[in-house]
Amino acid sequence: MLQWLPPQTPTEPLAHYAARLAEAVPAGQPCWVVGVSFGGLLAQEVGRLRPLARVVLISSLGSPADLPLLLRLARATGLHRLVPFGLLGHLPRLAQWFFGAQNGSEFRLLRQILRDTDTGFARWATAQLLAWRGPGLPAVVRLHGSRDHLLPAGSAPVDFQLAGAGHFLIVSHAAQVSRILNELAQQ
Repeated sequence: MLQWLPPQTPTEPLAHYAARLAEAVPAGQPCWVVGVSFGGLLAQEVGRLRPLARVVLISSLGSPADLPLLLRLARATGLHRLVPFGLLGHLPRLAQWFFGAQNGSEFRLLRQILRDTDTGFARWATAQLLAWRGPGLPAVVRLHGSRDHLLPAGSAPVDFQLAGAGHFLIVSHAAQVSRILNELAQQ
């Protein structure tokens, strides 16, 4: 498992950050790099540096072309720089819709995650997501929810579409995700 690293600066490029992460992945050794959401962009960048890595994307963009309209508008206008990053934490029902978290324990977990999110990292990650030019890696395996409102699947191929799942599918559909990952590991 790769250890989380803070960005070195608020403007550290994604490719540079991914190169620092890739240092922990032996260059000549086959491995798996699994990325969830923004982590999928990082997984693709690490995969570029470690060609023997098999990359799996969960609830992530397959290419920069898959950026949804709302985020493309944010990128074009710079609006993302003006929005307070704790906003979703104060609008829990909107966050619930974007992430596809169900009521009860999923909703409570999402609220806790939003409260615990480092705003500096979230601001950096959002800027990197919007600036990402890819291209996406051609041989990735994608798992995506059919009801992902935050990062819809877009036009890049999806290998495993989980019916009814939203962006929070690693929680809401954990058993299915685990089964798929175990099947992939056997290949």
